[in-house]
Amino acid sequence: MVPTTYYLILSAALFTLGALGVVLRRNVLIIFMSVEMMLNAVNLTFAALARHFLQLHGQIFVLMAMAVAAAEVAVGLAIVMAVVRHKDSTNVQDINLLKG
Repeated sequence: MVPTTYYLILSAALFTLGALGVVLRRNVLIIFMSVEMMLNAVNLTFAALARHFLQLHGQIFVLMAMAVAAAEVAVGLAIVMAVVRHKDSTNVQDINLLKG
């Protein structure tokens, strides 16, 4: 049986890598993948703590968060595809379509 602290350490490492990917990268697709990595790290924390405390609430929250993340990915990728067709670039600095 793996201790809960190992899951929490892995979750913290995944969240840190995701945060670094959001801050350091300029490609929109890499940023989306980094945000998804951060969401999965939080989901891993919820699942590990739900298992540790023998509660089902954390796992239900993980299921709902995964459903919302799937919808977010679908909408986000649709927006990225529209921007790429218009601007022909996935660089964050080149995208200024929403500026008034």
